Amino acid sequence: MIEHVPDILHPLIVALAGAIPYIEGEGAAAFGIIAGINPVVAAVAGATGNILCVFGVVFLGSRIRERVVARRAAKPVFVAAGGHELPAAAPEAHDAKPTGRSKGRARLRRWTVRFGVPGASILAPLALPTMLTAAFFVSTGVSKGWVMLWQIVAIVLWTSVIAVAASGVLGLLGW
Repeated sequence: MIEHVPDILHPLIVALAGAIPYIEGEGAAAFGIIAGINPVVAAVAGATGNILCVFGVVFLGSRIRERVVARRAAKPVFVAAGGHELPAAAPEAHDAKPTGRSKGRARLRRWTVRFGVPGASILAPLALPTMLTAAFFVSTGVSKGWVMLWQIVAIVLWTSVIAVAASGVLGLLGW
């Protein structure tokens, strides 16, 4: 199918595939290489598509988080007798069991503390798309610059590894 598309558009197709979660830069690069695109061009195009998508997720997620934090800060606070502040929520809400969502946030925070953003960014593509990883980091308050730096490192690393492996396998097969 790709042979029916003008050569100039091949990197664009690979970049678009790189923006799809679970395909990402490494999958797009491998598909491009298998389709006959130069491995370097396929890797750069796949990584670029993935990075641009992560960039959008990070900056959109950061804006959403800023609004949520500002809205929470603006919630009314009640002052009880004796001068103690009470949140506007019902008192029994403090004794409630954590929801699945807050358990997930706690787990993510432990993971980030254990491996740090650099380690978690590099290991996360083994299990999750970089877009989700980036959104998780931003939602927990990690700075968008730090998230972008380590997501770019992870994308370039994994895309390069898969591109080299795909090229090697195709070379061994004589393609």
